[in-house]
Parts: sequence; C-alpha cells; structure tokens
Amino acid sequence: MKTLKTLVIAMALAAGTAGFTAHAGTGVATANATVQVQQIRNATAKIDYAGKTFLVDPFLAKKGTYPGFPDTFHSELRNPTVELPLPVKDIMSGVDAVIVTHTHLDHWDGGDHKFIPKAMPLFVQHEADAKVIRGQGYTNVRIMTDSTEFEGVRLTKTGGRHGTEEMYSKKPLGDALGEAMGVVFQAPGAKTVYIVGDTIWNATVDSTLAKFKPDVVILNTGDARMKGYAGSIIMGKDDVLHAWKAMPNATIIATHMDAINHMTLSRKELRDHVKEHKIGDRVRIPDDGEVLKF
Repeated sequence: MKTLKTLVIAMALAAGTAGFTAHAGTGVATANATVQVQQIRNATAKIDYAGKTFLVDPFLAKKGTYPGFPDTFHSELRNPTVELPLPVKDIMSGVDAVIVTHTHLDHWDGGDHKFIPKAMPLFVQHEADAKVIRGQGYTNVRIMTDSTEFEGVRLTKTGGRHGTEEMYSKKPLGDALGEAMGVVFQAPGAKTVYIVGDTIWNATVDSTLAKFKPDVVILNTGDARMKGYAGSIIMGKDDVLHAWKAMPNATIIATHMDAINHMTLSRKELRDHVKEHKIGDRVRIPDDGEVLKF
C-alpha cells in the first residue's frame, strides 16, 4: 500500500511539473485556481494561489514605530506612515507560508514582533538573509531557487537591481542596498504571477517577462529616493507605462506607495498618470486592504 501511494504521489508531481510550462502565461485558469491578491500595506501582500496562501514581505508594525530611513527623502517622517488596514490576526489568518524578498526593514520586521509563528515555512533569497532570520528564532527558513516547490506551487526566484549603478559604486550605500529578489508563481491551471520586487527596470526584468509571460505583474512603484543621488531605488510611474507596453496581455498591479518616508510617488499621482496615458484597462492601483481576483 505504501509503495502504491508513493507511486501515485510521484505521478501527480510529474504531471504537475509538466503542466507548469503548458499553462504559464496563457491566461487560462480553472474555477478552483482563482488567484487572489490582497494589498496589505507598502509591499506587504497576501496572495491566495493554487489553494495556498502566501504572505509576502510582512511589515506589520504600528504607524510611526520606526524612524525614517537616514539620507533619504523625507527622513524626518517615521515609518510606517500609515496604520495597517486590518488587524494582524486577520492578516495572518490562513497563511501557509511567508516570502521575504529581502530583509530591509520595510519588507521584514519579523525580529520586532511576535505575529509570525517561528515554525512557519519562510522563503528567502540567499543564505545571508536566512542567517538573519534564523537568528531571530525562525526555524523553518528555506532558500528559494529557480525551481522551488511548495505544496503544488512552483516558486521561481528572479533577480533585480535595488538602485542605480552610481549608488552601488558608493560605499557603504551599495552594501546597504544589497540584493532583492523577485518571485514567479506557477501552478497547473493557474495564472502566472510575477512579483518583480524592489528593483529598477533592467535587463533581468525584461528577460523574466520574456521567459514566463506572466498574466499578473506586481510592481513596487513608490519611486523611493536617496538624498544626493539621481534616480530611484525602485520603480516609478514611467515603469508602469513600460510594463503596460511590454506585456500587452498582462494585468499590472502597482504597489509599495503611501507608507514609507522615502516614497515620492503617491497612488493619487499614479492614478492621474494612468488616466493621462489611457492605460487604466489593465493597471490596478489597490488601496490598502483591497482584494483583487484573477
């Protein structure tokens, strides 16, 4: 009986793996494979995908808990600049795993709160981030690869660049910016979702779009700025237009605005930009707490 059960599981996994390529980017999903994205705050999102619920980049502190980031725009403001849209217990309800794209405070403040169970599966980009989070008492930290499986969902780590070449050439700024990953979600029958992460637009983003042809693209678009440097450390309004042109069959979700001191692009300004360029047919700019379904 055990041998038969093992064989059935192996066949199911093989079938599932084969299905990833066939379904990726097709826009075809079954009724049971509806993708739901709930904007929480900043880059924090709750994603229901192929029967599993992921909490991405949990930043769950109360308004004004931390000082503004030094040497950034509006560093006199305290972070986060707004409250969470719902109680933390509701945010954590049903979560199966956590994904931390990088350990900057506004994407991971797990060391300062007790909301995330220490044994919950928690995915990170590399050993350095795993070491940080394990040092905070988390016991089930997993390093994501270009082919990570979690209970029927394929999670693919993608790259990016968290600032300009000039910024990375300066010490200690370049080290502080560090690395940040993106994540592609795939499962048989489900729409492909690409969380681009904290990056400016670069060749890696282009190649990821070309390879996976995602149905849903989530961009961090707050146009965060450093004092004394031209350019942003994440995307902005022009990148939303770029994504709309680059992926004519995808829905673009713009997030990471209106919550951290150095964001220079607001939802209101982005909505005006979207209206001006007549791209609202495929661009979504959710409010905190808002749920989008695909």
